[in-house]
Amino acid sequence: MGETARRYGGILYDALRGRTVVAPLIETDPSLTIDDAYAISLDTLARRIADGETVVGKKIGVTSKAVQDMLGVHQPDFGFLTDRMWVRGETIDIAAHGLIQPRAEAEIAFLLDKDLNGPGVTAQDVLAATAAIAPCFEIVDSRIEGWRIGIVDTVADNASCGVFVLGEARADPRDHDLPALKVEVTKNGAPLSEGYGRAVQGSPLEAVAWLANTLGAYGEPLKAGDVILSGSLVPLEPARPGDVFEMNLLGVGACAARFV
Repeated sequence: MGETARRYGGILYDALRGRTVVAPLIETDPSLTIDDAYAISLDTLARRIADGETVVGKKIGVTSKAVQDMLGVHQPDFGFLTDRMWVRGETIDIAAHGLIQPRAEAEIAFLLDKDLNGPGVTAQDVLAATAAIAPCFEIVDSRIEGWRIGIVDTVADNASCGVFVLGEARADPRDHDLPALKVEVTKNGAPLSEGYGRAVQGSPLEAVAWLANTLGAYGEPLKAGDVILSGSLVPLEPARPGDVFEMNLLGVGACAARFV
């Protein structure tokens, strides 16, 4: 791995562990490319693994128009999920979980029981490789000051991922029209937002296929046992101590995230 990846990977790792923010990398070094960003992300991931974390899945970000317009990033990105990012239960301790400027988003999680090796993966391949889907809150976060991210910054920063919570419900994706699946989200008991599966690249199956093919170009498969977060169905919402988010993925089940 090159010196550029090591330098910026170290900067982002230190920001993650120290709960601090840094200036956008692309402002510091305008020559950085998406390939550079991926190498930076892998360097940061290697540091986390060396610190005892284990990869448990992958995530897709910035898939819906609502999120793209909100962040000013107009193509999807991708990152890695580790065991320390998986919040068991509903309570998210912002400080203890290392979060800095968290935002909540409602998603459909895919639980794989077969490998997916891109390129060439189709939506039908994703369906065949999926054991179950689950309602999910991804709590996105950014080590970039003020969320001033472009595609290079968010890819380098592990697709702006923080932590995630899975609801207890599991459903067979073959039993559902995934683009038509509706999610309803509340914040502190009041309606907040709603969206449909089609918000992510027309279908969450297409989003996961995109991820498999994108990562496959770098020699990285989606693996049996992986949790795959397929992208937000609704706009991101800032989260602060005391906030309670609840989502209902109609026909599948519920998920909650309580911040302290």
